[in-house]
Amino acid sequence: MEKAQLESLRYPIGKFQRPEPITEEHIREWIHQLDALPERFRELTSNLSDEQLETPYRPGGWTVRQVVHHVADSHHNSYIRFKWALTEDAPIIKPYFEKEWANLFDSRSGPIKLSLDHLKVVHAKLVYLLEGLSRNDLKREFIHPDDNQSTTLEENIGRYAWHGNHHFTHVEQLLKRQDTI
Repeated sequence: MEKAQLESLRYPIGKFQRPEPITEEHIREWIHQLDALPERFRELTSNLSDEQLETPYRPGGWTVRQVVHHVADSHHNSYIRFKWALTEDAPIIKPYFEKEWANLFDSRSGPIKLSLDHLKVVHAKLVYLLEGLSRNDLKREFIHPDDNQSTTLEENIGRYAWHGNHHFTHVEQLLKRQDTI
């Protein structure tokens, strides 16, 4: 497979692009996307066989099962980062090794219902939290230790809306290539 084709499978909706400035409309739309994501994922994956769940979304990529578990794990970590930034002054967050998490036995073999249920609850709490934030709250930030970059909460809302759509599209495009949707 050529490099450009592999890259389009890896980033089917492109990489996250932070709009400048981030407007209230962006934030409303991103929160709406976060609110809808758990049900969209449930609908997309509800009738998949074990064989389909074990199919990588691209050569060398995670299986559909790992993708679903990864989204729940990642968005759980993001929810905690929001809380840290709201309760601490520009905290340095704790990163996690997502590739290693995706290779743990629960991500490789666990029922996706566990992560779909978890994602539904985490997103319900996240959306409730986000809808109550002021413009000042949205300017609060955290720092990622890998690059010492600071991220505002408003940007993180967009990043995680993108992240959910990014992985949803991985699974959706795989199923389209397999003519299952």
